[in-house]
Amino acid sequence: MKKTLQIGAAALILAVAVGGRSQTGPLAAAPAGGDKSSPSHTRSQSLFAPDNLVAWCIVPFDSLNRTPAERIAMLQRLGFTQYAWDWRQKHLPDLPEEIRLSQVAGVRLRAVWLWIDYNSDQPGQLSAANRTVIDAVLQAKLPVEYWVGFHANFFEGLDEPMKVRKGAAMIATIRDQAKITNSTVNLYNHGDWFGEPDNQIKIIKALGDPTVGLVYNFHHAHAQIARFPSLLPRMLPYLRVVNLDGLKPEGPMILPLATGTEERAMIRLLETSGYHGAIGILGHTEGEDVELVLRRNLDGLRRIQETR
Repeated sequence: MKKTLQIGAAALILAVAVGGRSQTGPLAAAPAGGDKSSPSHTRSQSLFAPDNLVAWCIVPFDSLNRTPAERIAMLQRLGFTQYAWDWRQKHLPDLPEEIRLSQVAGVRLRAVWLWIDYNSDQPGQLSAANRTVIDAVLQAKLPVEYWVGFHANFFEGLDEPMKVRKGAAMIATIRDQAKITNSTVNLYNHGDWFGEPDNQIKIIKALGDPTVGLVYNFHHAHAQIARFPSLLPRMLPYLRVVNLDGLKPEGPMILPLATGTEERAMIRLLETSGYHGAIGILGHTEGEDVELVLRRNLDGLRRIQETR
């Protein structure tokens, strides 16, 4: 049986008010209570402040199929100041308009997703879809983070050193494009060999580029729950974003925050570790209005805070 994390009597305090700034969306309300002068409160306030939250998985998983304008209006209603853009083929033509409208609205398009598949991507050559994403970013001269995931087929049949070398060569191809707009690359855990943080760190070390980092996803971390306390210190030097999710060792993959058995303890570890990157809030479900999903996870984040 897998060892699971245990949470103590105190859970996480999450302060969500930004000093001096009026908030009108669900991110506005900050709970009372706790020693607001304590170092732990200060860290929590900074880590979970509205301006540090990133909406994620909000494009292809939205049952309402919002337009870019409708999506940005939704983010403003919820109080988000930044988001990451995921896609399917049908969304690619919308990216230039999405970039333009987000800039006009003052909502930061922080990151775009790339998916690497052996059948269409190789070092020095990107698929037409990935090329379209990058070209839209280049045309807009937009600094972003590229969140890069890999299909398992990219590493099939290779020994460990070859996997690392091939992964590093592929990331170097994207990194070189990213530098044109002062963008960066973050490796995105999505299961299989590349989904293991230690393997991602091997690739980063092979690159020798300190601008390459990690995005860690709770919803792709079920096999790593028991190892999270030992993984986190190794990830910290590279960790840029952590996307939260409710977690039970047996699944399912997606659960609302505060309904799992493990996420409270993992969030607490994150808070006390000294991590100071961004926090992702998922809109990832099937067949739902993504605004309702985001609200549900924001509410879960508050319930976690209230049980500390």
